[in-house]
Amino acid sequence: MEHMELVKKAYAGDKLSRAKLMEENTGLIWSVVNRFQNRGYEKEDLYQIGCIGLIKAIDRFDVRFNVAFSTYAVPMILGEIRRFLRDDGLLKVGRKLKENQGKINAARQKYMKLYGMEPDLDWISKESGLLKEEIVDAIGYERGVLSYDRKDETERTLLETIGNEEDFTQRIEDRLTIQQALDKLEKVEQKIIRLRYYENKTQQEVGTLLKISQVRVSRMEKKIIQKMRISMVSP
Repeated sequence: MEHMELVKKAYAGDKLSRAKLMEENTGLIWSVVNRFQNRGYEKEDLYQIGCIGLIKAIDRFDVRFNVAFSTYAVPMILGEIRRFLRDDGLLKVGRKLKENQGKINAARQKYMKLYGMEPDLDWISKESGLLKEEIVDAIGYERGVLSYDRKDETERTLLETIGNEEDFTQRIEDRLTIQQALDKLEKVEQKIIRLRYYENKTQQEVGTLLKISQVRVSRMEKKIIQKMRISMVSP
């Protein structure tokens, strides 16, 4: 049976074709899993997560997309593994970081009560008993984990800015991840998106950092968002 015919039957719900397609694409899943070496996870566990992505690709693929099934499936597998690593990582580190945040805040409040100003890193470390690296990690976490769902000052996420949930979330999952769209941007474009949506800075603050006007930042941001829209809906 030709590969595309197998894909069509699997998409139509044929269980034998579905199983065959899963079997034929085990190598594809492993090729994606191998990109995530040295992450502290068993490769077999990541493979199982990748299988979920492949199943989603089979369920959602339509021959009218006019792309090879593997081209369609890889972003789905990648996205599933990345979501797992992100969510699982947050669960593992969240409790410890929150405990450290409590120690840091207690130390800061004590210092400010005594001296009326923010303490330096050395004082917080001595008072809290934490290493400087632990303090930096906890403060960074408190400001917000880098996430495509992070809100900006207008209470809109990057996904919401690029397009509404109904129109774009499905396309992002089915074709390209947001990270792939970001990777296609120029360095300065990536920096603007990072500052605006990951570091939660205003357009005025971004302009100051880049030494350009707020108006210029606004215009560039609109063009970048449009560029990402086009990237994510292109085959």
